Amino acid sequence: MTASVGRASHKNAERWRWLLYVALAIVGALLTFVGARAQQKATDEANFRKLIDSFCAAWSTGTAEAPAKFYAKDNDLIFYDVAPFAYHGWKEFHDGVQKEFLENASEIKLTAGKDLKVNRRGMIAWTIVPMHLTEKSKSGKTTEMDLRYTGIWEKRGASWILVHDHLSAPAAGS
Repeated sequence: MTASVGRASHKNAERWRWLLYVALAIVGALLTFVGARAQQKATDEANFRKLIDSFCAAWSTGTAEAPAKFYAKDNDLIFYDVAPFAYHGWKEFHDGVQKEFLENASEIKLTAGKDLKVNRRGMIAWTIVPMHLTEKSKSGKTTEMDLRYTGIWEKRGASWILVHDHLSAPAAGS
């Protein structure tokens, strides 16, 4: 009888030991996942900060050619701007911004604020950041504007490119 109780107790201890190993393995896997996710988020934030700063520098050249490398050229994409309301496809966006905004400016400076938010789900990411625009017109008038910017990025090959962006200015008095 003592031997059978000892064997049952030993089996029970082995079962608990096995469950402990499984639980430790699950906890280890979860910690690894959480750590990897935190590392990806930090890397994404650094990468998109560089991307957004380069994007602003490209628009600050005063030509729509420089920022073209940041945009997908698909015809069915929509880009929202301060004015006019929307552009359909890269060509319309490029030509419209060049004509309506850039051609009348002698100097443009677009800068991204510090409060960049990056959200990523696989091959899609969206960025939200306040921006500041300083525009000096060819007539000498200087305009300063605080803007809100949202960009929807898609990873194509090794590069992140914009498939949608939305630039807006707060209503007067807000």
